[in-house]
Amino acid sequence: QVQLVESGGGLVQAGGSLRLSCAASIRSFSSYTMGWFRQAPGKEREFVSAISWKGGSTNYADSVKGRFTISRDNAKNTVYLQMNSLKPEDTAVYYCAARGPYATVYNYWGQGTQVTVSS
Repeated sequence: QVQLVESGGGLVQAGGSLRLSCAASIRSFSSYTMGWFRQAPGKEREFVSAISWKGGSTNYADSVKGRFTISRDNAKNTVYLQMNSLKPEDTAVYYCAARGPYATVYNYWGQGTQVTVSS
């Protein structure tokens, strides 16, 4: 059974940093594209960042480019999101998601971790 468990969220002041982690219990983790999404109160869930199965390709939402960095360690079945220069508008629940090698949508989702940025 696939399980994604996020950690690393918390409360931080504007301008600060947090590093989110997502531990995945997925067979053949290295073949999955991994993504981060977020949902702020009263808003739809939105894409934040994704990384290809080997880590050679990454993409980011315009709102986080230059501030967030996604990475993965396939030996540890873990994907990370380093978030720097945080802004109050980054406040949201952050979700980790996995997309299988033949899937067109993200198949699996974590429960989310809360990130709150105070001004």
